[in-house]
Amino acid sequence: MPIAILPDRGVLEVTGEDRVAFLQGLVSNDVALAAPGRAVFAALLTPQGKWLADFFVVAAGERLLLDCEAAQAAMLAQRLARFRLRSRVALQPLPLAVAAGWGGAPPPPGAVPDPRLEAAGWRAIGAEVAADATAEDYDRHRLALGLPDGSRDLLAEQSLLLEAGFDELHGVSWTKGCYMGQELTARTKYRGLLKRRLVPVAIEGPLPAPSTPVLAGAAEVGEMRSGRDGLGIAQLRLEALDGRALRCGEAALVTRRPGWMVLPAAQPPAA
Repeated sequence: MPIAILPDRGVLEVTGEDRVAFLQGLVSNDVALAAPGRAVFAALLTPQGKWLADFFVVAAGERLLLDCEAAQAAMLAQRLARFRLRSRVALQPLPLAVAAGWGGAPPPPGAVPDPRLEAAGWRAIGAEVAADATAEDYDRHRLALGLPDGSRDLLAEQSLLLEAGFDELHGVSWTKGCYMGQELTARTKYRGLLKRRLVPVAIEGPLPAPSTPVLAGAAEVGEMRSGRDGLGIAQLRLEALDGRALRCGEAALVTRRPGWMVLPAAQPPAA
């Protein structure tokens, strides 16, 4: 029943009476659903609908806490602050640790279930926990589930949310109304414009470096993103998910379609 501290995560605090309405018009999911015991997974996009950052929104009394990448916390605060205008909100980073537990690990007070997948476990901000696993253990866990990991798997100002499974992973609201980048996200879904997906892969051979091209024969069909210990995530063109042999650097890749992933009907499940 592992519990790990995640040192690559940071915490951004959003306070003020307009905090919910402020975020609601900017991020991809329904912030009003964040409540005690319930987190919301969301992303900030460019006005053109491209990914900038993703995070978990946690309600904590009269404030919202954003569990985000530590390396992105300053950028995220700066980007959000641009839209503050007359909104009665304040943003500041907090020196709080983020922990995660999975495999039946008992959650501490204040922990919230990971809103992406039940199997992902729980997350806790600033809680006293007895860690018995490492961040590397958690990384293996999320790779086994096929969960993308922010900037390790998505490209800022290039990636689309639906390429990264945000629809299936409960990171997009289709009912709350407008937010920044909403038009392209909706058009991609309803017009069937998706051409690529982040796909979990088994790696047979040396771990390829991020951005290494993935080849099907002589054709380039994608590129490697993150990986560890024989598991990885690659961005692949949909037509490459037909069971053909894939190579990346000196390794062979075998696609692993998890149960939560929904692909267009014309694409058969990967092996």
